[in-house]
Amino acid sequence: MACSLNDLVNSQNQLVQEAALTLPHEFSKCTYNLGPIKQAVHLCLACAVPRGICSSCSIACHTDHEQVELFPKRDFRCDCPTTAVPHTCTFHKCLREENTTNKYDHNFRGVFCRCSRPYDPKTELETMIQCISCEDWFHESCLNLRERPHPDVFPDPDPTSVSPDAQGDDDDDSDASSNGLPPPLISAEDYDVFVCYECVTKISTLRRYAGTKGVIMVVRDDESGPWKAVDGDILLAASRNHTNNDLPPEVNDSESSTTFRQRFSSPLTQGEERAAKRRKISNASASCCLAPSASSIAKAIFERKPQSSRVSESPIGTGDIFLTEGWRQRWCRCDQCLPSLQAHPYLLEEEEMYEPPEDPDSGLSLEELGMRALARIPRDRAIDGIHAFNDMRDELMEYLRPFAQEGKVVEAVDVNHFFQRLLESRQTRN
Repeated sequence: MACSLNDLVNSQNQLVQEAALTLPHEFSKCTYNLGPIKQAVHLCLACAVPRGICSSCSIACHTDHEQVELFPKRDFRCDCPTTAVPHTCTFHKCLREENTTNKYDHNFRGVFCRCSRPYDPKTELETMIQCISCEDWFHESCLNLRERPHPDVFPDPDPTSVSPDAQGDDDDDSDASSNGLPPPLISAEDYDVFVCYECVTKISTLRRYAGTKGVIMVVRDDESGPWKAVDGDILLAASRNHTNNDLPPEVNDSESSTTFRQRFSSPLTQGEERAAKRRKISNASASCCLAPSASSIAKAIFERKPQSSRVSESPIGTGDIFLTEGWRQRWCRCDQCLPSLQAHPYLLEEEEMYEPPEDPDSGLSLEELGMRALARIPRDRAIDGIHAFNDMRDELMEYLRPFAQEGKVVEAVDVNHFFQRLLESRQTRN
């Protein structure tokens, strides 16, 4: 297809802008020397040993390898420069000792969720949600937030809209997250972080809080009943659309959907603020437990012995929890509750996530990048390069003059012909 020079320039500028937005950071240093940190981790499928590499090494050392982005992993150290990876690291001349503190779960085999399915952005229909504790990714259907979509019903997913990314503060489109699928029972507006059943059972304070106010669970009355999301004794708005007859009277009669959503969007209600103040005073002695009464639904789920090591077999729920805004401020910090929280510091304080430094060259045009590169080479070579460029420019202008005089459109074949002729001319001179 024919296009003008302005079209080519505009297209090139757009590509530069898109590249700046996609890769705004400077990937010039491996993070190995920073030690175990929370960082984005990539899995190289081409390397024989399944190990994790940092963002810089994924670009500089494994750029021609097939990779899977595992997203944030805490306390992780890059494996690229170690003896565990049979591939030379661009940033390290000497091999380092193999990391012994890194944790390699089934994500490092390229599979995710309790169903252990591989993730393929080209075919995956569902949004995936990350557990803040084990950092594995879970399908909405495996959390009973929706029925598993059938590929025959939704055969053409858009890879740009599906990501195994956590539904965080900026994910305002989660209600319509899964390529035209109906909204899930719980949206990103309803909660702040997610913890899977396996992790809840390992942390006693989480198990104690499960199913209480501010700790949403997906449950049902019996094995044949519909799934519903409950926040303490309150049924969430999404569930009300499916089970209006099961609504608590005070919600069914008096609150609109909009009011209900706003009610739970603030970090702390007035009652919770008063409770937090009382907790701060009482916990000074750390003798009085202020945790809420245990949920009967959660107890029924956790007390049922699972037949599988991966997930509860209870017919009324899997035991996963969704913590609402302000959850860190609501913990009881008595002698019984605090130790299990301290063993998992991310439950008490927000973790610092490593980000590569900003790339000072990001967003610069090709001309600006070319001039910067030209300034870094020896002066005699720079002068020779300028002369060569001017000669090529003059020859190109001479070649294109007949097209301008006759009003002809320059096709791609014409440009290729010019450079082929230029190459043959230089080979003849040499």
